[in-house]
Amino acid sequence: MPTESHQRAAEFHELAAHAHRVAAAHHDKGDHLTGHEHSKQALEHSAKAHQASQEALQKSVIFTEAKGKKN
Repeated sequence: MPTESHQRAAEFHELAAHAHRVAAAHHDKGDHLTGHEHSKQALEHSAKAHQASQEALQKSVIFTEAKGKKN
């Protein structure tokens, strides 16, 4: 179901945002090594979020097309 796909994408977006906030906090404190690790983690979550969003969109299109054929 498309809703589950969108929920999964939203969770990855939230993880990426959290990692970005943590990275920024570490950078502000001068802890650039830890900040870099969190930035790297944020990038990975962002990539997963993008992929999950693409999959959710694809499922939504398929779902919408199938629903349209029934009507």
